[in-house]
Amino acid sequence: MMAVLRKQDYKKTRPMLRATRLKAEAKKTALGVKEVALVLAAILVFLLAFYAFFYLNISNEVDLDLDPDEN
Repeated sequence: MMAVLRKQDYKKTRPMLRATRLKAEAKKTALGVKEVALVLAAILVFLLAFYAFFYLNISNEVDLDLDPDEN
């Protein structure tokens, strides 16, 4: 496969070949929109779970404090 690519790129200069190779490598290693969206969604789910945990704990404590049967 590489031999075929080199034959096609025969007339390109060395800097052009290097730029093409670097561009392809950057494309491989770059984070896509899908990966960024997944990371943001995971962070959002974690924060919502964290908030819900403390909200439920605080609301249960308030309910216990306001229990009218304690008198």
